[in-house]
Amino acid sequence: MSVLRVGNASGFYGDRFSAMREMLTGGELDVLTGDYLAELTMLILGRDRLKDPEAGYARTFLRQLEECLGLARERGVRIVANAGGLNPAGLADAVRALADRLGIPVRVAHVEGDDLGAAHPGALAAHAYLGGFGIAACLRAGADVVVTGRVTDAALVTGPAAAHFGWAPTEYDRLAGAVVAGHLLECGAQATGGNYAFFQDGDVRRPGFPLAELHADGTSVITKHDGTGGFVDVGTVTAQLLYETGGARYAGPDVTARLDTVRLGQEGPDRVRVEGVRGEAPPPTLKVGLNRLGGFRNEVVFVLTGLDIEAKAALVRAQLEPALGKIADVRWELARTDRPDAATEETASALLRLVVRDADQQVVGRALSGAAIELALAGYPGFHVLAPPGKGAPHGVFEDVYVPHGAVDHVAVLHDGRRVSVAPPPAQDTLVLAPVPEPPLPQPLPPGPVRRAPLGLVAGARSGDKGGDANVGVWARTDDAWRWLAHELTADRFRELIPEARDLPVTRHQLPNLRALNFVVEGILGEGVAAQARFDPQAKALGEWLRARHLDIPESLL
Repeated sequence: MSVLRVGNASGFYGDRFSAMREMLTGGELDVLTGDYLAELTMLILGRDRLKDPEAGYARTFLRQLEECLGLARERGVRIVANAGGLNPAGLADAVRALADRLGIPVRVAHVEGDDLGAAHPGALAAHAYLGGFGIAACLRAGADVVVTGRVTDAALVTGPAAAHFGWAPTEYDRLAGAVVAGHLLECGAQATGGNYAFFQDGDVRRPGFPLAELHADGTSVITKHDGTGGFVDVGTVTAQLLYETGGARYAGPDVTARLDTVRLGQEGPDRVRVEGVRGEAPPPTLKVGLNRLGGFRNEVVFVLTGLDIEAKAALVRAQLEPALGKIADVRWELARTDRPDAATEETASALLRLVVRDADQQVVGRALSGAAIELALAGYPGFHVLAPPGKGAPHGVFEDVYVPHGAVDHVAVLHDGRRVSVAPPPAQDTLVLAPVPEPPLPQPLPPGPVRRAPLGLVAGARSGDKGGDANVGVWARTDDAWRWLAHELTADRFRELIPEARDLPVTRHQLPNLRALNFVVEGILGEGVAAQARFDPQAKALGEWLRARHLDIPESLL
């Protein structure tokens, strides 16, 4: 059967509004996907729905369709998006109303069954990560637009692929290839030079959005429309492939993709072939993301300028100590952004950040705010803050649990109203996967002179969050750099370079086909992004911090 061209127009709720039109007008497409959901987004949509039961979906998607629905219909492009969030049926109705108002005949379907709130009454949102076969059922029945709630990001591609090529649920290698393609598309411009360690390799001022040319055997080519910005090469694809992953197995509801089997090759300008992907049965359980309100949070950032920075910080802490005694969680961080003999006041200043959390809004709100502001004329010399503290805002907590596939009623609601149950994968209750054997290390580089230099001169990195954990994928650009990296950057060395991880579990995974290492750091993000436990709550820059650390690097690599 023909190649299936699947594009992406959104990597998160709030991504480039014009991307849908750009993708529809920039070149040939069969399906246009949009990923609007993340752990934090589900919390935000949950709070929206508390205020308005008709809310709970990504309203931006509707505004994009108002501009682009006719264009998609005219060009025969089907649209698949998880913008339904907590209310996919409500979004499907809204799309139908929009189409009627615009006079555009489209068939709208949706997928539901992910909402497990009834089983988790204490959660603001509780949603299982569904696979792509509900989407496939909607497309096979003729839908032009399919909206879903919480499906895996890759399901936005596995569903259309399964529908187009007629794949059965047990065709694991083909499905795994589509999962990898979906993972490469899901974050939009991150595959085309956005957020890329070696961004200076091309013009990334306005990267185009990616698309995948999928084949019936599960192989694909990652590319972008001609004439759009950014670039697609083995490096940009490697970076996205490592993003928010763990070990060799990338488990999902449709299939477990073996990332250690992925092979990448530069097929031409802005074209990277993805092949060799092997798949295994999916695990017997589904991941369920639970979002709940964790209490209230407040913060204030004191600006400390000039001399005696440490003493000024100590004075603030001593003066505020009486007001903090009843607060459950108090965290201080001193960022030494100051420089000696600075030419500007800003570069002469350090930042002392106080973050507090408690179940009682009053404790973190007015009581703390009053105590902090009372220091305005009674504190350290040069007292001022970046912004006055507020009354305290609610913060969220994310955790994941797992349920059997049978605990979820995965349903495709077709454009004509028929409801089609999606069967769970073949029973895997006794599935026991042998551990993936650790691949042998490459031959080390021969001894030679070394120079103290940043890791980033010879390796790229990309990092991200999964609940309270973070992953940092690190890859080498040459075979010799890989031979050095694989021996040098052990889990212990990682802990040395990233002191925040010193007392945390760190697991290293080798992916030799990609010349890459993937590190999973457990617990570094506390209770997840919504809890904002650290300066960089989603670990987006953790990889760049690692690249900036200095090691003894062979001069032959520099």
